[in-house]
Amino acid sequence: MKDISEIINEIKQLSTNLYNTDFLLTWEKSHDELKQILLVAESLKYLRDNNISTKVFDSGLAISLFRDKSTRTRFSFASAANLLGLEVQALDEEKSQIAHGETVRETANMISFLSDIIGIRDDMYLGAGNAYMREVGEALDEGFKKSVLPTRPGIVNLQCDIDHPTQSMADLLHLKNYFGGLENLKGKKIAMTWAYSPSYGKPLSVPQGIIGLMTRFGMEIELAYPEGYGLIPEIIDNAHIQAKESGGSFKVVNSMEEAFTNAYIVYPKSWAPFEVMKTRTELLNINDKTGLEKLEQKCLAQNANYKNWECTGEKMKLTKNGEALYMHCLPADISGVSCKEGEVEASVFEKYRIETYKEAGYKPYIIASMIMNNRFEKPDKILEKLVNTNKLRKLK
Repeated sequence: MKDISEIINEIKQLSTNLYNTDFLLTWEKSHDELKQILLVAESLKYLRDNNISTKVFDSGLAISLFRDKSTRTRFSFASAANLLGLEVQALDEEKSQIAHGETVRETANMISFLSDIIGIRDDMYLGAGNAYMREVGEALDEGFKKSVLPTRPGIVNLQCDIDHPTQSMADLLHLKNYFGGLENLKGKKIAMTWAYSPSYGKPLSVPQGIIGLMTRFGMEIELAYPEGYGLIPEIIDNAHIQAKESGGSFKVVNSMEEAFTNAYIVYPKSWAPFEVMKTRTELLNINDKTGLEKLEQKCLAQNANYKNWECTGEKMKLTKNGEALYMHCLPADISGVSCKEGEVEASVFEKYRIETYKEAGYKPYIIASMIMNNRFEKPDKILEKLVNTNKLRKLK
């Protein structure tokens, strides 16, 4: 990693508009803005690794709202908030007035009087999660405009139905450091592939997040899935456009083996078919519990048809170490001894376990960077102040 002064100087050269701006989708951000998120994350990691305080808030809340189960992202958000000096307050909707009919507008304002950031995971239903985050944002805009709120808290997308930006940005930072710079990603092939898992209804946002971000950096992306497991069409179209603009390529194939051939990076991940997720949302909206149960059984049976879809491990080639870098957003389903029973063979996961841990370890710093860039107009100045304040402090 570069020296902290070099990283800060790089930040100074960028032109960005991240201050007071929610982070909802990576493809809404410019190249400079994406780079700044990475650089501030690297700066915070450097300071933390060298025992230099990163407390930039004296008080304030970071509101945590998870509408789906989570381990890594939940703890990454809490770690990021603590790293910067904020206190995390989890919003449990079942224990709030939301359960009694409180509106989104009311809730958004009531939790925001002394809050600086709101992290939201809402990834289960197509057409709902990202829309909910934007509805919260509109309520906060009104609250601030009408002087209800002293400041307008920022929103960080901790995973929605469309994108998983904190995951894909952590993945990008992992790739940047693994290959020695963003410029070294150009021309490298990444295989984003569907993988069998004996579970139902996993969101589309991880593969969509990967193709929506990595196509910005001149990489050769191959998205592989069995017939019927396509993603949101608009995101596929956008990936084609971005790949062309960046000098890379984007291709959809129906063979894991084809996608893996000559790949530098492989990313196996289970997800539900787009049409299934769309139907699921429709059934939810009419509260059709019987229909949801039948849909689940249908989806599980459909998944089972692809237990023998090409397994990971044999086609990984052509990296600096002679093998592809295995990536996963974690946790991988390795309950079986072969990938016919889970997303990846246990032996493959074990071989790349430390690298996937490192991959996951960047997420707290990415989230902290998103928070810091939202709350401070000149993060480079804040970082310089932290360094100068602690320059006499003994390092580890």
